[in-house]
Amino acid sequence: MASEDFESQENELLALSSIYGEDVFLRAETVLGGELRIFLDLPAGFTIGYCTNSYDSERNRSYHYTMLNLHLPPLVMNFELPSDYPSTSPPQFTISCKWLSREQLSWLCHTMDELWQENRGMEILYTWSQFLKEDTLDFLRIAPPLEVKSIAGGTTRKRDHGKTVRAEAGPEDLVKTAAVDGGHQPRTLDPRAIQTCESWSSLYGELLDYDQAQRQKVFSARVFSCHICLCEKLGSSCVNLSGCEHVYCRDCLSAYFQLQIQEGNVHSLTCPEPKCQTVATPSQVRELVGEELFSRYDRLLLQSSLDLMADVVYCPRTSCQTPVLLEPNKTMGHCPQCKFAFCNVCRHAYHGISACIIKSENLENILKKYNNADAASRAFLEQRYGKHTIKRAIEEVHSKDWLAQNAKACPRCCTNIQKVDGCNKMTCSSCQLYFCWLCLKELSRANPYSHFNEARSPCFNRLFQGGEGDDDFFLEGSDSDEDDGDDIND
Repeated sequence: MASEDFESQENELLALSSIYGEDVFLRAETVLGGELRIFLDLPAGFTIGYCTNSYDSERNRSYHYTMLNLHLPPLVMNFELPSDYPSTSPPQFTISCKWLSREQLSWLCHTMDELWQENRGMEILYTWSQFLKEDTLDFLRIAPPLEVKSIAGGTTRKRDHGKTVRAEAGPEDLVKTAAVDGGHQPRTLDPRAIQTCESWSSLYGELLDYDQAQRQKVFSARVFSCHICLCEKLGSSCVNLSGCEHVYCRDCLSAYFQLQIQEGNVHSLTCPEPKCQTVATPSQVRELVGEELFSRYDRLLLQSSLDLMADVVYCPRTSCQTPVLLEPNKTMGHCPQCKFAFCNVCRHAYHGISACIIKSENLENILKKYNNADAASRAFLEQRYGKHTIKRAIEEVHSKDWLAQNAKACPRCCTNIQKVDGCNKMTCSSCQLYFCWLCLKELSRANPYSHFNEARSPCFNRLFQGGEGDDDFFLEGSDSDEDDGDDIND
C-alpha cells in the first residue's frame, strides 16, 4: 500500500467520522472500511400505498395510503477500501435496502460506478453518500405514493420505437437495460444490490413500525410543557396521545388514569383536556398504570362490553359471576362454570313456568331504566328481561303510586285501606282494628268516638272532616258502627 493512499484513506475515514454521527457512520474495527446509513430527505406529505388484491377499472389496482411523515428505513452502504484506493481502484461496496427492489439498487450501483469514473484518483465516499441521500428519489423517479406491492411484483419494460427506456411513472417501471458505450445492452442484476426484506407481505408493517419508532425518537429529544402541571420536561418523560397530539408528563397522566381505574371509570381514560375525547391506547394504559391496575382495567372493560349485550348475563352466585350466554327466547340460564341453572328474570334458581318472585325495588329499577331509555335501549331491555316483566314493572309502580295517593296502611297489620265516604273512624277489614283515618291512632273498642270528643285530642271535632257530613256532629259515648267510614281492603 502506497503511503499516499493509506494517508488518504485514513483522512477520509476521519472526515466521515467528523461529518456524521455514530447513527450514520460506523467504522470497521479490523479493516479499512465501515458502514454508512443513508437517511433520505423525503418531501413533505410523502406516502406509501399498499396494493390490495382488488382491482378497479382505471388502474387495475387498489391502494390504501398511509402517511409516513418523512421517515423511511435507510439505505445501507457497506464498504472496504483496497490498498490502491484512491489512486487506482474504487472502494468495494454493497448497497442494501428494505423498500427498494434489486433492480432499483442495481441502477444505483451502476451510477456510483459512473461517479467513480468521473472522479478517479479522488476520495469518493462522501460523493456517493450525498448522491444516495439527495438524488435517489429523483434518479429512480419515485413519487408518492410509494407502492409497496409493486416492489415485490418486479418491473416492466416500456418501449419507444424499439428501444427500452425509463418509464415516467413509479418505481415499478424502471428499465432493465443500461446505456453502455452508446448502445443499449441487456443488464443483469448487480450482485452488490441486496434486498433485505424477509417477506413482501410484512414490508408494509415494517415501514409503519420504523416510522413510528423514528417519530418517537424525535419526540423524546424535544422539550414539552405538561398541560396538567405546566412543568417543562423532555419528551422521554412525557406521553403524546395519538389523535389529539396533547402532551402530558408521565407522572400526571399516570396518577389520573390510576384514579379513574380505581373508581371503575374505565371508559374515562381519555385525554384530560376539556372537550377532548381522544382515548388512550391499551399499550399506553399498561405502560402508565402497571400490570395490576391494567388487569383490573381490562376486566372492567370486558365486563362493561358484556353488559351491553342483551344475550349475556352473569351467574347470580356471588362466588362465580361467570358470563352466561342466553338462548334466544329462553328465560333459563346455565352457568358453564358452576353448572347453576337460574331464571334470567328474577336471578333465582330456575322455576320453570311458575311466576317469578321479584322484589318491588328491582321492578322499579327495571322500569326506571326502561323509561329513560331510547328505542334501541328499550328493545335491549325487552330482550333481556322479557316484555311480560316490563309490563309487570309498569303495573307494579302504577299500583304503588295509586296506593300512596288514595290509601293508608292499617297501623297494626299494614293492610292498605281506602276510604270511600263516611266518618274518620275506620275499621280494618283484615284485623278488625278501630283507628283514626286522620292520625292513624288506634281507637278504643269500648269508646272509639272519645278520640274525636276530647278537647285535648288532635282530632277533636273532626269526625267528619274531609267527608260530606257535618264536622260538628258526634255521638258521645256511642259504640255503634253505623256511621263508620266505608273501607276497602287492598
